[in-house]
Amino acid sequence: MRKYTAKTQRKGPPRNINLRVKPHTRALIDRACAITDKRITDFVLDAACREAEDVLLDRRLFNLDEPAYQAFVDALDAPTRRHPELKKLLSRKPIWEN
Repeated sequence: MRKYTAKTQRKGPPRNINLRVKPHTRALIDRACAITDKRITDFVLDAACREAEDVLLDRRLFNLDEPAYQAFVDALDAPTRRHPELKKLLSRKPIWEN
């Protein structure tokens, strides 16, 4: 799958996206741009494209033939297996709450 980043977006004339941000948000983005040595346009566009890809991939439609669909449904309907280690991990208090 092709990754869409600011550098790969070259087809057609550029179109503007205007954003209004609070000073603390702009300062945060500016600091990240300085660390990554990116222009703010590239930084924001790269981040927005990554998020857009994640959103679209989470909602991807897929088609299955009847046997594959039945196997998928059976897997969803199957009882869950017990994982004592996972239960122990998820019941622990997170470090940041100590």
